[in-house]
Amino acid sequence: MSDAVTASVGAPSTRSRPLPPMAMLAELTHRCPLACPYCSNPIDLTKANEELATEEWIGVFEQAAHLGVLHLHLSGGEPAARRDLVELTQAAVSFGLYSNLITSGVGLTEARINSLADVGLDHIQLSIQGVSPEGADRIGGYKGGYERKIAVARWTTDAGIPLTLNAVCHRQNMSEIDAMIDLAIRLKARRIEVATVQFHGWAERNKAALMPTREQVERATEIVAEARVKYQGVLVIDYVPADYYSSYPKACMGGWGRVGLNVTPSGRVLPCHAAETIPGLSFETVRDRSLAEIWYEGEAFNAYRGEGWMPEPCRSCEHKKVDFGGCRCQAMALAGDARATDPVCIRSPLREHLTRETERLSATASAELVYRGR
Repeated sequence: MSDAVTASVGAPSTRSRPLPPMAMLAELTHRCPLACPYCSNPIDLTKANEELATEEWIGVFEQAAHLGVLHLHLSGGEPAARRDLVELTQAAVSFGLYSNLITSGVGLTEARINSLADVGLDHIQLSIQGVSPEGADRIGGYKGGYERKIAVARWTTDAGIPLTLNAVCHRQNMSEIDAMIDLAIRLKARRIEVATVQFHGWAERNKAALMPTREQVERATEIVAEARVKYQGVLVIDYVPADYYSSYPKACMGGWGRVGLNVTPSGRVLPCHAAETIPGLSFETVRDRSLAEIWYEGEAFNAYRGEGWMPEPCRSCEHKKVDFGGCRCQAMALAGDARATDPVCIRSPLREHLTRETERLSATASAELVYRGR
């Protein structure tokens, strides 16, 4: 661990008390039938016998509601792998939380979706890997996955649950973005998220196969802009552009410890999904401490809150109020220092190196995919 990271982690907090979080991602399990090569979950997955029990998750949801959380995202892995999914959803709704199920669709049946609708599930976000059975199942590493997703989408809208499609895009499927948007229309989705792959977890191992070309990124941006005009009032299109081709980093998580938090299957509480990739941070668990104490007082949450941790040129940059310094996990991965200026930023001394490396990877003949867990 670098001295800079040590100093950041060990420094006392002089910041004002943060606002309560708006959203919580509950990773109910790391179990998943898919083997997506862009999966952002940790390489070392939490085992089933380490997961929070039903009553523990319900207690966490109640704490989240008291803390001020409004949106609860039920995720994984594949949350449908939990037999208590309907019970957990019912509890979340009873605490007044807006409930969003983030799913691959595999493991859901029409009866189960109807049960989720009956207990008040507010929304389903369904992942898609492509627009054909062959292409989608190849990327997802699960035969029959595409057909199940189409069925789940139809059962969802038939049950009256609002539907979002989540399309993770990369070199191998970026040519299908327009078709993915058309699929969202046919499936009566209200929203589609066109999200360019983020290189964490298994995606980092697949950079050579997943890195899009500059031409693909530019065309994707054009397609999204055109579709937003064409489907205005019919379909909301969210777009997460390719980090490595951007001039400035995205506001990751809306700022570290500022808007949301994650709870892992075993109950560790994280400022962001990939925070465990940063050495030296200590993550507390809901089995040992309350969610509120962790949010307000947790060492990991205060490590990169506010602006005090920022180096130059971030500290004096006008963009710090927009991107909050960018992604700390990305800085760790690319610069070897979580306090460094996010290398995506044009003001980073590493930007030129990142550009050359991105161009090298995007020009490489497409490599074999390395599937999660295989």
